[in-house]
Amino acid sequence: MKKTVLKILQFLAFFAVGAFIFWLIYKDQDIEHIKSVLKNNVNYWWVVLSLFLGLLSHISRTLRWGLMIEPVSHKPRFINTFLAVMVGYLMNLALPRMGEVSRCGVLARYEKISFTKLLGTVVAERLVDMISLLILLAIVILSQFGHMLRFMQENPEIKDKLLAAISSPWLIIGVVVVIIGFYIFRKQFKDTRFFRKIMEVIHNFKVGFISIRNIKKKGWFYFHSVFIWLMYYVMLYVIFFAFDFTRDLGPIAGLTTFVLASFGMVAPVQGGIGAWHFMAKEALSLYGVPNENGIIFAFVAHTSMTGMIIIIGIISILILPFINRRNEVIVE
Repeated sequence: MKKTVLKILQFLAFFAVGAFIFWLIYKDQDIEHIKSVLKNNVNYWWVVLSLFLGLLSHISRTLRWGLMIEPVSHKPRFINTFLAVMVGYLMNLALPRMGEVSRCGVLARYEKISFTKLLGTVVAERLVDMISLLILLAIVILSQFGHMLRFMQENPEIKDKLLAAISSPWLIIGVVVVIIGFYIFRKQFKDTRFFRKIMEVIHNFKVGFISIRNIKKKGWFYFHSVFIWLMYYVMLYVIFFAFDFTRDLGPIAGLTTFVLASFGMVAPVQGGIGAWHFMAKEALSLYGVPNENGIIFAFVAHTSMTGMIIIIGIISILILPFINRRNEVIVE
């Protein structure tokens, strides 16, 4: 009962943060203007193409996960793996990071694969994704440094806030206190639940890395690792062509928007709501897109992606029992 209450409170807290950011972004906007643009000035065929590309990325992620699972167990059926992935995406909309656990639970149940081994592959998969995102961020910074520098110069208040945050004496004192406290209480720390969690994560990393090292078709693994992120990027970029105010922006502008918005998705709020919108509109502002247009773009792009995940995720939950026999989860 206590755990259920805590999960509900956690859900409400994360949702409240995302909703508050979303409200801050849209509270002063002309709703009638937004409705007019959405009705008359959006080419939704580009949005449909975007969703198709997004579906290809989900299929590619399914195939890559299958390659990672095979060395630690048997090769799961594609249909079960795909439906588990989509259920995971859906669960992430309910509670951040819940999707990773959910998709492992679904596949463990229907494919009789160890839950902990599956979790290890997902941890490794997330690490590969984070490395991919950091590589893309480095490309954006190196190629668009001039745009970012000019943006800082034109918005000195943002520059001042960043410098103040980095040089804050409270931040420095806090870091020093944490380091000293950890050194003094290091023995007690080893007996805490937090430390055990860290060791559990390290163990899962080990299991996951073993799955990568032992992958039989490494060429396909690398292909899917690139293809997934390529489709993520193109999925967002094609929506540029749906609007007059982003149609003439180049691929690099699309990459910048994609990378910065992706960090908004990493934020601990359901589906990146609010945070994704903010990062997307700020990225577009680097290329002269007015704030009122940037938030319309963000609304269409995020809503379409989220809508697809909700629809396919619900369908996945409904059809899983009909295409599988009920199996017990094996936990090792």
